[in-house]
Amino acid sequence: MADWQNLATKAILADGKIDDAEVKILQKELYADGVIDRTEVNFLINLRNQAKGRVTPAFTKFFFKAIKDNVLKDGVIDAAEAKWLRGMLYADGIIDADEKKFLKELKRGAKRVSPAFQKLYEECVGS
Repeated sequence: MADWQNLATKAILADGKIDDAEVKILQKELYADGVIDRTEVNFLINLRNQAKGRVTPAFTKFFFKAIKDNVLKDGVIDAAEAKWLRGMLYADGIIDADEKKFLKELKRGAKRVSPAFQKLYEECVGS
């Protein structure tokens, strides 16, 4: 059986970057069922990491929206999700401006956050 994630990653990054046309395709396909699941989010994370910053602003916006939609599907950021977010955000060892903005949006959108998320938020953004 073909590995769809590997195949899609190679096709998207064949020219070395993720452009706006590819973002539109990703949005259409990954949200085809109206939701984005953890497998699809992990695919986007891997894609972003392999692109190494060679992405359009549209991809960055889509990337963080997809993660936000997945994490906030129940309105709560629990300890397990906070741990997962920590690993994803610190994968490259730094928290950039887009990641800080993302954390602020997550916190605003959440009905409730765990102490683990609050700690991550304060470390990255401040109180």
